[in-house]
Amino acid sequence: MARQTLAEQLAASLAVQIGNGTYRIGERLPSLRECMRLFGHSKNTVINAYESLASQGLVEARHGQGFFVKQGAPRSNEPEEPLPYTRAMDTIWLMRQQFVREPGHSPLGEGFPPVEWLMDMRLDKFTRQIMRTGVTTLFRYGNRLGNASLRQHLVQKLASYAITASPRQIVTTHGANHALDLIIRRFIAPGDSVLVEDPGYYPLFGKLQLQGARMLSVPRLADGPDIEVLEQHLRLHKPKLFFIQSVGHNPTGSDISPSKAHRLVQLAEEHNFLLVDDDAMADFKPAAAIKVSALDQLQRSLYVGSFSKSVSAALRVGFIAGSKEVIDELGDLKMLLHTSTSELCERTVDVILTEGHFLRHVIRLQERLKAATSAGLQMLDGIGAEVFARPEQSLYLWARFADVDDARELTRQLLPKGFMIAPGHIFAPEQARVNPWTRLNVAYLNDALLKAVLGREAEQGQSCVKLSPQGDMHLPHTA
Repeated sequence: MARQTLAEQLAASLAVQIGNGTYRIGERLPSLRECMRLFGHSKNTVINAYESLASQGLVEARHGQGFFVKQGAPRSNEPEEPLPYTRAMDTIWLMRQQFVREPGHSPLGEGFPPVEWLMDMRLDKFTRQIMRTGVTTLFRYGNRLGNASLRQHLVQKLASYAITASPRQIVTTHGANHALDLIIRRFIAPGDSVLVEDPGYYPLFGKLQLQGARMLSVPRLADGPDIEVLEQHLRLHKPKLFFIQSVGHNPTGSDISPSKAHRLVQLAEEHNFLLVDDDAMADFKPAAAIKVSALDQLQRSLYVGSFSKSVSAALRVGFIAGSKEVIDELGDLKMLLHTSTSELCERTVDVILTEGHFLRHVIRLQERLKAATSAGLQMLDGIGAEVFARPEQSLYLWARFADVDDARELTRQLLPKGFMIAPGHIFAPEQARVNPWTRLNVAYLNDALLKAVLGREAEQGQSCVKLSPQGDMHLPHTA
């Protein structure tokens, strides 16, 4: 059999996705530019692939708009329930989109603080210091639980949150996402019911789909999870875990109330499920902010921390804290899958925590964030936007604009004007659902051009989605 060209391989892959309904009838395929960026193909390769699909009668070209799935395109006879990897592809695609910076675009929907907020960490200085001492250990695998000195510093960090733990109750990870991976692999089998917040952290949804878990959505309110819906799920489905974010919730920026935090701990005890407290935004909040893992003292909870957003995503240093028995198991699993985490990266973070630079850095970070949050709320109020929660300091605000029913359309309208937002459907377990909300990064909200674009529409009583789109760049809403 002759070897397929790249264009033929791409066409075959897209034909399968059309056949299984990933791309629905009448839906637009990714633009040429997007396809080139996502798959690393040349423009000619993508054009040839799309023309091949058109010749097969699967898609049609519309002048100035792109390629669309045709009415009557054949569907496969595969089972209606797709394989876990197929289900996870929506999230994989969306993650690719979120991690790509468009030149000249303001990253309103970005999940990280601006680089200039982190530059005072001077990673080069700390790396040189590490290379001058104990350099021989950098040529070997690290401890399965992680660097011992770092774990001792993490004990102190947890203590500032009123969480009591020993070094043996902590395992380091390649960031919070790796921590979630280990927890999912250890506790969840295909078909198991798992509780997630809606809206919530969308990469988590992809991981759970990949594992074949059954996600049960618990609406996230301004003061935490909807307890009534949660209790219904607990009575009917007996889920194993509930993945939550106590403070700095991604994407809404909301914080859990003390009453709801206490009730969650009670329910975990009554219904025998595990609370996974993903606290990747901890350094952006006061240490006194309430966390369910502090109330529970790691009895029926796992605490997930990370330095990716507050120090550097490139270091990939995170951790899990829990009972000694669970951490031992997760340490063994980590060793089986990855041998160990990076000794160099962990020692870098350890030095940062040792010398007191980190505390000063966090104070400056929170001061910047508080000012940016206040300015962002003022700006959104000025243009008549509805804000889901009004935290004193949060990297994210969850907002909707007047007359906007589908934030995907708003995304398409803002891109040609130089703004990239994160539409709400990304953060829903069911991403096909129309969603009017959008996540905004407060660090980029105080932009005069953005005020002019959105403010002008508000003054005219018109929706941004009624503007004529320019260019072919958009954020795809399917994988």
